[in-house]
Order: sequence, then C-alpha cells, then structure tokens
Amino acid sequence: MRIVILDSLTLGNDLDLTPLGTFGEVINYTTTHPSETLKRIENADIIITNKVLITKEIMQNASNLKLIAIAATGMNNVDVDTAKALNIKVKNVVGYSTASVVQHTFAMAFNLIEKLPYYNARVQDGTWSNSNLFTDVSQPFSEIAGKSWGIIGFGTIGKNVAQIAELFGANVIYYSTSGKNKINDYHHDSLKDLLAKSDIVSIHCPLNKDTENLINASNLNLLKDGAVLLNLGRGGIINEADLVEELNKRELYVGLDVLLKEPIEADNPLMHLKNPNQLLITPHIAWASVEARKRLLEGIMKNIEWFLKG
Repeated sequence: MRIVILDSLTLGNDLDLTPLGTFGEVINYTTTHPSETLKRIENADIIITNKVLITKEIMQNASNLKLIAIAATGMNNVDVDTAKALNIKVKNVVGYSTASVVQHTFAMAFNLIEKLPYYNARVQDGTWSNSNLFTDVSQPFSEIAGKSWGIIGFGTIGKNVAQIAELFGANVIYYSTSGKNKINDYHHDSLKDLLAKSDIVSIHCPLNKDTENLINASNLNLLKDGAVLLNLGRGGIINEADLVEELNKRELYVGLDVLLKEPIEADNPLMHLKNPNQLLITPHIAWASVEARKRLLEGIMKNIEWFLKG
C-alpha cells in the first residue's frame, strides 16, 4: 500500500507517525497547496488529509485511490458523493477531541470572565509592585455560580460542557440547532430567548445551512451587556462583520477558536477593535491537546485496518 499524508503539520511536529509504516510505504508532506494535490496522490492507494480539499476532479484522476482517511471529524473537505460513485471509501474519526474542546471552552471562559490577561499584565509591568496594596481589583470579575450558561448545539461536546458548568453552579439552558436533542435533563429554549437570558453562551454546533450566520446583527443585540460569547464550533456560525460592529458599540466579551478564514488575515477587523481586551482569539487549537492528537492517530490507524480487512 502507498500511503500519502497531505498535511501532517496540522497534526503537530510532536506526533509520531511512524506506526503508519506498518501498513505500507508512507510519503509525508507537511503541507500541500491545491495545485500540488493531484500530483502527490496520483499513485496513492490511501491518502490522509486533515484540511486539504479532495475534489471530484482530483478523485477522477487518481486511479489507484481506494481510501481517503480524514484526520478530523468534519468531512466537508471531501466530495463524498463522487467518492461513493467511484467506490472510494471515506472514513473520518469521531469523538477523539471531546475532552480537549470542553477543556478549552472553560479555559477561554475563565480568561474572559476573570480578566486574567489584564491582571497578568498588571503584575508583569510592575503596576502591582508599585501599588502598595496586597491586592488589585481594578477590573471587577464575577463567578460562574448563579449565572445562566446557554449552549448552542447539544451534541456530545455541548452535553459535557453542560455537566461541568453545572458543577460550577451555573443554570444551564440550551438550543438544539438540529432540533433533535430535546429529550434530556436540561431546559431547551428558542435561540432568541437563550441569547437574552444567558450570561455566558458557548457554541458547539457544526456549520451547515441551518447554522451559517446563525449569530448576526439580528440577534447579537439580545445579549446582555457584559455577556461572554464563545465559539468553539466553526467559523461562519457567527457573522464576523456584525460581531465587530457589536463589540465596538458596547461591552461584550468574546472568545473565538474558529474563524471564517483561517489563518486570520492581518486586515480582519477583529484584529483592530476599539477595545481589544474584549476579544480572545486562539488559532483553532481547541481540538488539539497532545492526548486528542494521539487518539486521532489511533482512529486513523483503525480506519486503515478496517479498510485492509475488507
């Protein structure tokens, strides 16, 4: 078997990919430009891709291709209809990043709620040393206990966030974007009511026709002053232009791990807010703990084993 990895750098330099060699010859590319994809996979039996697009044209010209192993849960980078028509198997990996995404949700929440970057800067620049006070409460912060935590998207990750938020004393409400997750121990609300009621809102849904621009100028104004909004779903769920306008108008705190275009462009208005302390952006890393990436590799190997066993 000839196995081609198209974008191994997205999995991290610290991840040992040598076990894949047990299945055959492995050719590893750290990144792949769209213009390079076809040339690199034309003789491959198996390809491993995280974000490289595998289009109809590419598959039609890769005569040996038998399996596309997606190094992720999302499958929107592969034309799965064409793959099915050409009898090319497509396998993704699910569930590997749940703990990592849930942890990152709370890491972002704590940073924004407790103003940790602000306080760290006060220590590092000597402000606290020169204050003659044992404490510094110049930026008031609140507890999660007693607050309303609204969750948009109530799959496995959303439910895990709900359980932990409850342990911190939050009152959890949720909105099911699919309309299918309404039988559980939590209160389901309309999107408008959830936004209006919640002190903290976290997004954990996929990007699809029902969720694209779900949060926009028509409902951002429903959020309370001082509310925290977190997006750990997909870029495109929040309309970024509308979000910038709202952030520049009033006090909101926003954490984004995902953006419409990644990496972020230097001229993205999110990079030029009137008050940058209202925004925390991380470079799409919620999924990427060491443990999650190891589980991802294990899932890829299981998918290849499944394929080879017929």
